[in-house]
Amino acid sequence: PIVPPDAENISAAARRLHRGGLVAFATETVYGLGADATNDKAVAAVFQAKDRPRFNPLIVHVKDGDAARAAVGFTPEAEKLAEAFWPGALTLVLPRLDNRIGLLVSAGLDTVAVRVPSHPVAQALLAEADVPVAAPSANKAGCISPTAAGHVVFSLPGPDGGGPDMILDGGPCKIGVESTVVDLSAGDPVLL
Repeated sequence: PIVPPDAENISAAARRLHRGGLVAFATETVYGLGADATNDKAVAAVFQAKDRPRFNPLIVHVKDGDAARAAVGFTPEAEKLAEAFWPGALTLVLPRLDNRIGLLVSAGLDTVAVRVPSHPVAQALLAEADVPVAAPSANKAGCISPTAAGHVVFSLPGPDGGGPDMILDGGPCKIGVESTVVDLSAGDPVLL
């Protein structure tokens, strides 16, 4: 299910997300396993495909700062960090505003972790889908995060086994490790 990230496949991937499917895609950090963050059934499928504990929140990827501000309550500190590092490898944990984003995404917490990725494949998918996309790394929990499309195939089950319906091949990830996560939800910033 590895496909090039051309316009036709980006559109097909966005339609799959809208129908509750899973799509793996390149970011600048690692490949993510994406689901529509407003669809609890799709989000549950991410946890199942990864064998991920449900107490471990997911990062929600959004297309830009405006989409992030619609999902979470920004603080002055968040504004400064977003201006300096977005789009990019920074995740901000802030109070939930968008009640469409299910509690399963954030493991029942009143906060949501949001990020605006800079990779052109991630940007194209998020723009086309126009929904917040919950996307942890596209690998089994506890395994090394994938930095190439082929790694996803070896780590996760195929579509018939609950894995991604398609993998958008954006080449090797430039950074190769997960994003930096900063919790700004309770006063002083905390590096997680």
